[in-house]
Amino acid sequence: MKRVKKEINYELHNLNPIKTGATYRILISGGGTGGHIYPALAIANAWMEKHPDSEILFVGAEGKMEMQKVPEAGYSIKGLPVAGLQRKLTLSNLSFPIKLWRSLRMAARIVSEFQPQAVVGVGGYASGPVLYAAQSKGIPTLLQEQNSYAGLTNKILAKKAARICVAYPEMERFFPKEKIKLTGNPVRKDLLDLAGKRELGQQKFGLDTNRKTILVLGGSLGARTLNQAMLKHMVDLEKEGYQVLWQSGKFYFKDMELALDKAGLTHIHLREFIREMDLAYAAADVIVSRAGALSVSELCLVGKPVIFIPSPNVAEDHQTKNANACVNQGAAVLLPDALAVEEFKNHIDELLQQEGKAQALATAIKKMAMPDAANALVTELELLLK
Repeated sequence: MKRVKKEINYELHNLNPIKTGATYRILISGGGTGGHIYPALAIANAWMEKHPDSEILFVGAEGKMEMQKVPEAGYSIKGLPVAGLQRKLTLSNLSFPIKLWRSLRMAARIVSEFQPQAVVGVGGYASGPVLYAAQSKGIPTLLQEQNSYAGLTNKILAKKAARICVAYPEMERFFPKEKIKLTGNPVRKDLLDLAGKRELGQQKFGLDTNRKTILVLGGSLGARTLNQAMLKHMVDLEKEGYQVLWQSGKFYFKDMELALDKAGLTHIHLREFIREMDLAYAAADVIVSRAGALSVSELCLVGKPVIFIPSPNVAEDHQTKNANACVNQGAAVLLPDALAVEEFKNHIDELLQQEGKAQALATAIKKMAMPDAANALVTELELLLK
């Protein structure tokens, strides 16, 4: 009986070739950080451009930022109580099996009720239960692995995935070679063309056109090390004629604001979160950033000199591996987190004072860009529905 059921499911999902403008139901699962959410939204937008009558449903984790960002983008989302295991022994780990069990049941119900023709997993806590439920029902699944080092959940789900879209070469170390397609990471459309936006960015953020601009990005949640580095060096940076556009993240913003007010600096521009990233990138002369998958992909498109400070608090140290993928091509500078607070300004000085080195980095990182990633992923998804 099981064998017959599988065959029927396969036929249901492969009856007709895909047509532009046809109606499809696509389920997209994942989130937790902007690095998972924004690629997911880019995929959804690219799909709807080709198939505007389709229905897309997102599934995320309760209490995570996707529960706000996805509805703001105009899509429906359902939340699961799933959460990750903490690396330290904590009380929250005791509830992990219960939350996982509940999430698996809820994911199975969502998949049964929505009846998607394909399911996309972009990483994050919710991705596992949803793709597991879809694969159990014989529904084609597409994995989008954003990092250069695959996470455990994706490695498990890959066994039954129909297609695995990756952002870096040589990912056959983790996945079956015949399932892999190199597409790159989808990014926001407004980053595809920054020409002519520098002046707009300077106006938007109140920047001095006569000063070199350093853009400091710690991700949507903030980065403690980058904020500590700014606190240590911001007075000297301003004194030496630089200005900084600084995204501190929500968690650290109030403390950073108090410290900045006390210092009385006028060319350090603090923001909790920067929405107009295209204008921020366009205004920057040097960028200091964590090395999450989305950040790396965006910075390849931007084509500015970059100093990566990878977070040490991530699975399999994947941010260092992401950064090294650029460093090995002569396309970025890597500053280890443990040295970042002390060495922060020295690395910035080097790039702003050596124009030849800065330009070489900018040229090299631009060559790594994959600007059509969202459409490439849509094409792979369409192939699953043929």
